[in-house]
Amino acid sequence: MEEQRPTPPQSSREWHLIEKLVLSMQDEQKKQRRWGNIFKGLTFLYLFALLLLVVIPRGAGNTLSVAEPHTAFVDVTGVIAPDAKASADRIVTGLREAFESDNARAVVLRINSPGGSPVQSSYVYAEIKRLRGEYPDKKLYAVITDIGASGAYYIASAADEIYADPASIVGSIGVIMAGFGFTDAIDKLGVERRVMTAGENKAIMDPFKPVEPGQRAHLQTMLDEIHVQFINAVKEGRGERIDAEQHPEIFSGLFWTGERARSLGLVDGLASPGQVARDVVGEEKIVDYTPRENPWKQLLGDFGASVGAGIAGSIQGPLLK
Repeated sequence: MEEQRPTPPQSSREWHLIEKLVLSMQDEQKKQRRWGNIFKGLTFLYLFALLLLVVIPRGAGNTLSVAEPHTAFVDVTGVIAPDAKASADRIVTGLREAFESDNARAVVLRINSPGGSPVQSSYVYAEIKRLRGEYPDKKLYAVITDIGASGAYYIASAADEIYADPASIVGSIGVIMAGFGFTDAIDKLGVERRVMTAGENKAIMDPFKPVEPGQRAHLQTMLDEIHVQFINAVKEGRGERIDAEQHPEIFSGLFWTGERARSLGLVDGLASPGQVARDVVGEEKIVDYTPRENPWKQLLGDFGASVGAGIAGSIQGPLLK
């Protein structure tokens, strides 16, 4: 029986369709190879960066290696909180390295913070006191730039001296606990609040329930206790430089400009961080000891997120079509 061969296309249109199909398949193969090379290159860069992160010792380029005399700076920037830039761990780490550096003539705590956690502020305050006792010949100066209020001033009061700009915001020696109440709103909307607790005060400060008089008194007592701790820390740090009897408003939660704060004894002088380094410390060279996030770690985090998003997109894309 004679073997049948495929019948060749009978028109130019059929040839055109075949040619188009072949070219489309070639383009698809080129795209696959291109994306394969891109992902290989990204993977190589990722592994290379990871290798550098492992090989380069932690703290490479550390300020402890500075051989010249200098003024050590440590920043307190932003809200003081456990996981923030101005966390106690980060600030204390910078302070310890600054005090331990043989060539740091003095330490300047550069403050631009509205305050935050009283616990974190207390940690830093206590560590400053300890370091000053361990290194009595090394002065620590707090310099307030835009704002040094509440917990930030709590920290500053542990310094040997405090400086500020005439327009700085200084003070706010008080404690606050804030919230919202929606009792009337939930009644008007006809919404039933379902909260189950074990312990009659477990739902204290529930925004959908009125505050009971006993609970309010308890919270106020707690705030007063923390306020007294704050006041005692400021009095211990500032000593006779503040006259609370003549100026009881100092501990009322009010805040002032740097110029007014100087007349109240809250700050010792008006100067910028650079002026303090040059004119007070006498060492114009500045070295920043503020702990920074490892740039490779940040790069890997951003890069990993980008690669993950790209891979997810390449997998999900066809499924959505």
